[in-house]
Amino acid sequence: MDELRRALLGGGRLALFLVWFLLLQLGWGLIAVGLSPLIEPAGSDVITSMIGVFCAALGIGLFVPVVWLTVRSLLRDRTVRERLEAWAALDRDAPADARLRAPGLSVCWLLLSFALCATGLWVAYAVPLNTTRDSGGYPLVVYGMGAALILWVTGLTGLAKAFGYYRMAIRPTGSAGGPGPAPVSGPPVGRSASSGLPRPE
Repeated sequence: MDELRRALLGGGRLALFLVWFLLLQLGWGLIAVGLSPLIEPAGSDVITSMIGVFCAALGIGLFVPVVWLTVRSLLRDRTVRERLEAWAALDRDAPADARLRAPGLSVCWLLLSFALCATGLWVAYAVPLNTTRDSGGYPLVVYGMGAALILWVTGLTGLAKAFGYYRMAIRPTGSAGGPGPAPVSGPPVGRSASSGLPRPE
């Protein structure tokens, strides 16, 4: 169960999450550079257009595989969460249940994902508001909106992971984390409830 928890929320998984986010931003930046001559054709020459095509091809070659790896990772996380639920439902153990909740990792994922969403909201508002034709024009707006969308999608993915893991960890362990109610013992088999105590032999 510890291995499944690390595969879902561990430090290595968090580092990979951030690396893929940076690669998405880099790929989109290269694509935006390649689209600039198409969005603002005035002033662009043949060399600029060729550099733009090269950057766009490089960006697509980086962006598309990372998107595929991200989707594959989400499907893998779903499988890991299902297996963790199945293992946790087999039996209840207080020390294992406490480790399963992993509050520190959940809070770390939650805060980081919230920061990404907040940054995406700020970028989506600030870039179109402060961009003029002299300071970048439409290419900068296109890049800013794409970067904001990547921030939003990545942040929402992290939030969904944190909340989903919290709900999954609480469900098998119970809201209070303590043992469940003791089973009510009934009368011995073959005797009625009103038959009283057995007579000594």
